Amino acid sequence: MMTTLGPAPYLRQGERVVIYDGVCRLCNGWVNFLIRHDKNHSVRLVAVQSEAGEALLKWAGLSPQNVNTLVLIDGENLYKRSEAIFRVMSFLPWPWRMLTALRRLPLPLRDACYNRIALNRYRLWGRYDSVKKLQSDHQGRFIEDDERGNDDH
Repeated sequence: MMTTLGPAPYLRQGERVVIYDGVCRLCNGWVNFLIRHDKNHSVRLVAVQSEAGEALLKWAGLSPQNVNTLVLIDGENLYKRSEAIFRVMSFLPWPWRMLTALRRLPLPLRDACYNRIALNRYRLWGRYDSVKKLQSDHQGRFIEDDERGNDDH
């Protein structure tokens, strides 16, 4: 489901960002997948546990202390759960884009599956003791804490 909001902090106009759980092994695997396959640099990335991630979640009306969903901010639009995943997949090249065909499944079913995985992600895949520092494929892929909102861009 999409929600439209005003301009997000830390983002330039029209920019996209994926907010992910930086201590979750599954989430870090997803981010590494994006780094490998998003050759057009369609999305930037930020961990929930960072200052920027927290500010973006607050902007989106979500609690940074209790996030069990992947979040995509695309310009002024907000996507969560399965819809965020499918939107991101639509930015990737073939054959990954093909997975967006699963979007035809009913949203309640998609999100129920997503929620089941999200709520059990630590038990199934484990977690890191602190936010895992991932290797970027280009400068600017990750929103760093020293970036201060839209005024600097």
